[in-house]
Amino acid sequence: MEYLLLIYIEGEADPAGPGDETAAAFAKYSQDLVEAGAMVGGDPLQPPSAATTVRAGGGQTITSDGPFAETKEWLGGYYKIDVETLDEAIEWAGRVPSLAHGGSIEIRPLAPMPTGAPSTT
Repeated sequence: MEYLLLIYIEGEADPAGPGDETAAAFAKYSQDLVEAGAMVGGDPLQPPSAATTVRAGGGQTITSDGPFAETKEWLGGYYKIDVETLDEAIEWAGRVPSLAHGGSIEIRPLAPMPTGAPSTT
């Protein structure tokens, strides 16, 4: 089953990006996923200040800068993994390097695409 591991970071985004130690830890974690055959994909995300939110209202599309909601945590990236059980997904989520610095990992199973919709995998 495929799952998204949504990586939420606590605090403000560092404009310089992750330090060398954090980057190395994520590289190692990513390699571990690949070697286990669990990695489907994943990417870091730009900080919330780079976000654009789109809403519909009154028959118009309305855009605004930044995230939709003010929160103490922000979505910093994701991994898409393919493992047999939720327990395996939980095990992988517990190894995400950013957990050592706070934040959280949301595990979300992927739903099947509606009939006739193109799949990206």
